[in-house]
Amino acid sequence: MVSEYEIKKQICEIGQRIYNKGMVAANDGNISVKISENEFLCTPTSVSKGFMTPEFICKVDKNGNVIQANKGFKPSSEIKMHMRVYKERPDVQSVVHAHPLYATSFAIAGIPLTEPIMPEAVIALGCVPIAEYGTPSTEEIPNAVSKYLQYYDAVLLENHGALSYSDSLINAYYKMESLEFYAQLLYQSKVLGGPKKLSDAQVQRLYEIRRQFGLKGKHPADLCPNAKEGKPSCHGCGGSCGSQNSADLIAEITKQVMAQLGK
Repeated sequence: MVSEYEIKKQICEIGQRIYNKGMVAANDGNISVKISENEFLCTPTSVSKGFMTPEFICKVDKNGNVIQANKGFKPSSEIKMHMRVYKERPDVQSVVHAHPLYATSFAIAGIPLTEPIMPEAVIALGCVPIAEYGTPSTEEIPNAVSKYLQYYDAVLLENHGALSYSDSLINAYYKMESLEFYAQLLYQSKVLGGPKKLSDAQVQRLYEIRRQFGLKGKHPADLCPNAKEGKPSCHGCGGSCGSQNSADLIAEITKQVMAQLGK
């Protein structure tokens, strides 16, 4: 069994990775790991994630209350967001919050990452929605994120950044890295005149590959009601088609498209 000290070292290593890759600036971002049903290790507030050492790391309970923290350190004020993820996704063992440049740019522009442009992104992430803006350190962000937790393993935070979560610390980090790479490719392809998106048939084949691999986590390929019934699933629906009739869904999609076109 991995010791708490080793997990703290791993958190520091991931902190260095996101800092060195420019996914955070100054003291931005936070990381947490679940070590028991009521114990979580997390990064402290007001500390650069690129320069942490194990003694910086705090321990909190499921309500975010401090169990242990060395003098001069206290948990990030955004621990509420992490705790909501753990509460509503029992399969999650780690959460990473960062401000990656391209992904955050899409979040600021109000554009979700829903265009199927590369197989790896479709298989790993499916789509990445935007959780509406909330004031940091309040329950507004956890409430906004909550709406998407059962459908995705990563979300953009409107005018804020990105959040990823998975069954291990390294996988939560990989989700963040994949999210940023996806966003960068989408941005650059738009600069070059617009991406050539994968067809619906190609997306469905990739969804089927994901199901065959038995990949863990939440993903539109597994959650779409159509897919559960053996029908073609809808890329980007996030399961929302289960609560709307087809006319309502078409109307909503049309509304969103027109809004993005500025009409």
